[in-house]
Amino acid sequence: MLLHLHHSTDEPVPTCGCGADACANKIPETQARAKTLSIQWDDYRGSLLTSLMLISGTLASYLGWFGLFDAWAMGFFYGIAWLPVGYPVLKKALQLVSRGDVFTEFTLMSLASFGAFYIGEYPEGVAVLLFYTVGELFQEAAVRRARSNIRSLLDVRPDTARLVDGDNTRTVNPADVSISDTIRVLAGERVPLDGVLVSGNAVMDASALTGESVPVNLGQGDEILSGMLNVSRVVDIKVTRDFKHSTVTRILELVQDASQRKARTELFIRRFARVYTPMVTLLAAMVVILPMLWVDPYVFDDWLYRGLVFLVISCPCALVISIPLGYFGGIGAASHHGILVKGGNYLDALLKVNTIVFDKTGTLTHGKFQVEKLVQFPGAVSNWVEIAGEVERHSNHPIAHAVSNHVHDLGLPTAPVIGMHEIPGKGVRAVSDGREVFVGSVSWLEELGFLLPPSDDTLGKTTIGVVVGGMICGMFVLGDQVRDGVSDAIQSLRNRGIARIVMLSGDRRDVVQRVANEVGITEYCGVMLPADKAAYLQDLKNEPGTILAFVGDGINDAPSLALADVGIAMGGLGSDVAIETADIVLQNDHPKSIVKAIHIAELTRNVVWQNIFLAMGVKILVMIMGAMGIATLWEAVFADVGVALLAILNAVRIR
Repeated sequence: MLLHLHHSTDEPVPTCGCGADACANKIPETQARAKTLSIQWDDYRGSLLTSLMLISGTLASYLGWFGLFDAWAMGFFYGIAWLPVGYPVLKKALQLVSRGDVFTEFTLMSLASFGAFYIGEYPEGVAVLLFYTVGELFQEAAVRRARSNIRSLLDVRPDTARLVDGDNTRTVNPADVSISDTIRVLAGERVPLDGVLVSGNAVMDASALTGESVPVNLGQGDEILSGMLNVSRVVDIKVTRDFKHSTVTRILELVQDASQRKARTELFIRRFARVYTPMVTLLAAMVVILPMLWVDPYVFDDWLYRGLVFLVISCPCALVISIPLGYFGGIGAASHHGILVKGGNYLDALLKVNTIVFDKTGTLTHGKFQVEKLVQFPGAVSNWVEIAGEVERHSNHPIAHAVSNHVHDLGLPTAPVIGMHEIPGKGVRAVSDGREVFVGSVSWLEELGFLLPPSDDTLGKTTIGVVVGGMICGMFVLGDQVRDGVSDAIQSLRNRGIARIVMLSGDRRDVVQRVANEVGITEYCGVMLPADKAAYLQDLKNEPGTILAFVGDGINDAPSLALADVGIAMGGLGSDVAIETADIVLQNDHPKSIVKAIHIAELTRNVVWQNIFLAMGVKILVMIMGAMGIATLWEAVFADVGVALLAILNAVRIR
């Protein structure tokens, strides 16, 4: 069905016609454009005028007024009534035919309408296109409703930023703000760019990004994401990402790209429509022509009428619109809950998953490590703590941040360090005052030949060792808490048929075992490098019947996210590489969202197949009735529009 959406640009409006993009798959790209996506009075004016004339004509016929005139007067009256709704459809049909696209719903409806006029059924000829147009308006409302959850993301991206310039501020476009600039956000305003808080404490509402309604308390130095709402006081923020790479912009790009990735069912229906439309057009012609071979007496107008009924009910709009709309509704519902699904195909894939592999740090645990204890060994270099803090300051790993922040909080002076080289999943190698420095996991240091003395303080804890100039100086003992509700999420996944749940980590086995026992996972592995995780996943995928999902957050998880059938990344704390690689992004950083995503995927699948069976069942029934002369054009029109509306209403109920 044609959509009369008033775009702020001159690009053509997509339709559900065969060969054109489904209208439900067009996502507005700018906030200004989104504001113009609403039904205008012009959309209603033509339909209302035709409706009034159709009602007047029907009343006039009932009262016998048309009997005062020749037959052409009735045709002329209904011809005028036809123009407001018929001309746009006929114009579109001719445009498509001129490009070689003959078998579209525009052509079908135009032929049916002209055929009705030919046999003198003027009211029905007008009704065909009137109800078709009314159906479009209902469909348009459904599309806008399905878009609403996603389009609301546009409202969290501010159009301006307050750039701090000395003692003053000036309002600028967020795109003109550079990294390291300072911006000011007043109470009640949204944060325009990602950065770190540089002025006191703040309370931020992150519900637009994460779906969580509880505001978060942030302190000086904490990360603030664009799209957060400042609900406390005036704050200053040092920008860490430019506008193009800000959190909200990346979210919008992910959602926009999602509409381009079609599910198998969606692709099949669109291919089916290309064959279905010319096929039913041929069948309608056969309904008109073939009976002349055996029906006596053969009345052309009677069989033409049956063919027109067949033609009207065969329009594939209900299928071609409602199914993409179902997937689009599923993506929108997921977005409302802080789950960004990059395509309808991943909703389908999620339902087939029977094995889920979790990374530990930052996924099942908060990933916010805190140094609980410093252990120094005899003969340690006096400034080993300062050296370790400076080395870790150059790493993006959560553990490195914890070490660096702890050293900073101790107020120790900065140590001279050069030549930092990070080995993912292991640690960092550097040079300080001509001495080689290693800061990293105990297992890595053991590989290098440095054996740390055993300590009761490290049991079940994450430990980072420090070696300076060949001397084992000490270690940082860190703790990381399991996220609330993880054990319930794991159990819910089992209840939904996930037969195998595994946890992988680069931490020591005793640390991994403690977390696994706490969350209820029985299969786990520790001391794993990124390559080890990828190899482990490949072995799982090679097992017959395994459909695998991997859940991670760090840059070292990117290979595993890419390898899995469904890659799921933590979007709040996760690295940019992980988020870009993943198929699904959890903005609230909690595994419980996976359960919600599966529920939405399941509901989307059910709605899509309900629409397929509903549309095909009703159409086949009315086609048969039309060919037998039982159904009239009125019934065909109501059945076609009614089925489309029922399918659309069914699609938008996904929540």
